[in-house]
Formats: sequence, structure tokens, C-alpha cells
Amino acid sequence: MSSIADAIPTAGSVPATLARDGYCIIPDVITAEHVEQVRTRLWDAVDRLRQAGQDTHTSFLDPNPANVRVYNLPDHDPAFLGLLTWPAAMAQVHALIGADAIVSNFTANIARPGAEPMKVHSDMALVIPPPWQECWAMNVIWCLDDIREENGATRYLPGSHRFTRTEDIPADCERRMKAFEASAGSIIVMDGRLWHSSGANRTSDEDRALLFAYYTRPFIRQQVNWHEVLSPAVIASLDEDRRKLFGFGALANHSGAHHVLLGDIA
Repeated sequence: MSSIADAIPTAGSVPATLARDGYCIIPDVITAEHVEQVRTRLWDAVDRLRQAGQDTHTSFLDPNPANVRVYNLPDHDPAFLGLLTWPAAMAQVHALIGADAIVSNFTANIARPGAEPMKVHSDMALVIPPPWQECWAMNVIWCLDDIREENGATRYLPGSHRFTRTEDIPADCERRMKAFEASAGSIIVMDGRLWHSSGANRTSDEDRALLFAYYTRPFIRQQVNWHEVLSPAVIASLDEDRRKLFGFGALANHSGAHHVLLGDIA
């Protein structure tokens, strides 16, 4: 299992494609064997939820049960915690939003044949009011299957990471959207301001499984209260770096306070 300590410890330069396009695709981050292991663990989690009587269809997000969602992935299996802190992913997180980033959410979205798209949205717009002038949130999307438009790949609106208000969204935004194409084992690093949607799975026999690790700057309240959803055993297993990533500790929302104390702000 990888540790945050294995990743780049300080923020570096943002890849040119990520700055320009609002996303970048990094292929072959994990092996085909590793992908298969994680995919198996994901379906095991789905089975356990259903056996416990829990619905894996989120009706206010997805039009029909062909979209399968699993929330709070780090509590289901250590394999997901490993991906959450994978060095290649954390290097991008540190570069884009800083080495003090925290994880806000980590979920799975499996588009089975017949799955329909969810509403177009920006993840940063869901948690922060406009204007959206800086990137304070981002996704690392783990591809557990080869993804393309036909099997429901995530769709995005090119250039929309530069929008600062909802008024910037064109009336024909859905027509302008494009589908990501990436192979299993890749990650898609996405600026949290990029407007996007799940796609429609028009195949007859393909599942499209994606994992969405959502990170933010530390002054933004997390979508998930990890103290409430993680089991005591998982919390006890976290090293100090991972505790910081989940936002655990006595202090919160103090990033940058030293600048004020030093008088940098008049």
C-alpha cells in the first residue's frame, strides 16, 4: 500500500494540458492485474451493500438503477485507501491545489448497459458559491474499465474550467460536451471547475466503472464527515499523513494564518 510520504511532498508545476484544458489523462498508473483486483473489491462492496438491504441507486442523481453508486470507499476495503494516496495521484493533487489538500469524498460510479446521464455540474460549484476564480477543488478519476463515449464515459464541456459564474454556461452546453477516452488503469485529473456529467452507456454488455476521489483546499468543509462514516478500525489504521488527508486533528481551517500574523496583509 502506498503512503503519502512516497508522493511529491510539496506543490510542483501543473501540467500544461491540465492548466490549458482543465484536465489531463495519465495512462498506466496501475497494472491490469491491480485494476482487476480493485474492480473485484468494488463489486464485492456492491454485493455486501445489497445483502444488507442498502440501495445502490441514487435516485436524485441518476435516472435509473443501471447507474450503481458506492459511497465512502475507504471504509469498504484497504485497496481504495491505497488508491486515494497513490503517489502519481498525490503528485497531481499537490501540484494543482497544494500539499495541504484534504480529501472531501471518494465514491464509485458504475454505468451498466442502459445507464443514462446525470445532470451537468461542476464539483466546485456544488460546494463553493461564485465567482469561481481559482481552482480550490479537483477530482482524480480512476478508470477500472476502458472508457469511451459508447459505454458512458464522463463527458465534459471544453474550456468550462474558466467559467466564473453560472451565466457563463452556454445554453447548448450539452451539445458541446465531449467524452473522455482512457484505458483501464489510467487516471483522469480534473480541475474542480470543469463542468461535466456522466455519460449514457449505449452498449449491450459493457460495464463502465470509475472511482472519483475528490480533493479540496483545507479551508473548504468536506462533503463527507469521515469521523462518522469510517469505522474505528479504519481510523485506527491511518498513519499521521493519512489522518491529515482526512482532515483529522485538533486544528482546522488555519492554512495561511501565519501570513496575517506576519503582517503581510495591511
